[in-house]
Amino acid sequence: MNTVHSIRIVKVDAERFCISIIFNGKRYRYYSGKPINSNLAPNSLLPKHRKAAFQKLLFEFQKAIQNDWTPESKTQVNQVQHPISQALRTKQAKAYSKKYLNHLNWVVSKIPEHFDHKNLNASELGNYLNSLKLSPASYNNIRAHLMSLETEMKEFGYIGQIKDYCKRRRAIQQLHKPFKNVQAVLSDIYAFDKRLHLCCLLSFGCLLRPHREIRELTWGEIASNLDQISLSGSRNKGKRNRIVPIPTYIKPYLEEFATIDVHAGINVFTGAECPFSPDFFKGLWTKYKRKSKLLEKDQTLYSFRHTGAIQVYEKTGSLTKLQQVMGHSSLQVSLTYLRGLEVRQLDQNDMPSFK
Repeated sequence: MNTVHSIRIVKVDAERFCISIIFNGKRYRYYSGKPINSNLAPNSLLPKHRKAAFQKLLFEFQKAIQNDWTPESKTQVNQVQHPISQALRTKQAKAYSKKYLNHLNWVVSKIPEHFDHKNLNASELGNYLNSLKLSPASYNNIRAHLMSLETEMKEFGYIGQIKDYCKRRRAIQQLHKPFKNVQAVLSDIYAFDKRLHLCCLLSFGCLLRPHREIRELTWGEIASNLDQISLSGSRNKGKRNRIVPIPTYIKPYLEEFATIDVHAGINVFTGAECPFSPDFFKGLWTKYKRKSKLLEKDQTLYSFRHTGAIQVYEKTGSLTKLQQVMGHSSLQVSLTYLRGLEVRQLDQNDMPSFK
């Protein structure tokens, strides 16, 4: 008698999982849903999203087994074509970036399976999205990715446009309160973690963005005498080549991270070619914030960059220089940026008075 004795999620190594099935005494391992005609490939997602995706894949394998599929089946399970999953397959077959496809995979994994049916319409999908408790940023992100799938979804029965039912939400601007005594805070962080300290120091002194520009920084982007950093347009948000000087007070701390065998492709923080994960510094900052007695309300990791920006503007009085050093795409961006900072625009003598 053909029998499935067990089916479960198994950890293969530090970052990869698989679906393990024991059938007639033989073990089978599956890393994606391809054998059962599923578009799920959890190991292609970011590590933090893989476990949830594997739970969904496990459910799909269990459902396929209930429909008489076995690991020895010569043909795949015949499934009805559904708009969301079929649209995702169509996208995956095209030459899109891996990052974009990972985002699409993540968004699709958030949509319950029962929504993926041949009579799906924008109203039904929109009402579901509106029912979720999401931040404006997450809501707008999911909405945008679902909209990008709609052209393909319509080929499989989808009707309508989600934008008619889901209006873009305005994100509440977060205040990154500047530091009054940035040196004291930096010294406290240095005692906590030298990697976080260098990140904050580069954000303050070189006005780099922490989560990508600093996290992915390599020795090849730093001059040999440690006096400047050169970033290509692909490495910064403004999409322009960016060269910033390194203040002398940063050099000793950079030298602490330099090893004998460093070369152009080596990451400053890991000492290897791969950088830390995207949330690495966010996680360190959260841990530091729990223990710190120096931080005030609304002071964040980005407060170092904002504090540095205020000093540049107050020293130079030049929006053009601020735009260049901050890597903004236009002066308008710099103006918008300054509105959110505690920069004194006018003093008492600038105000109207009786002559």
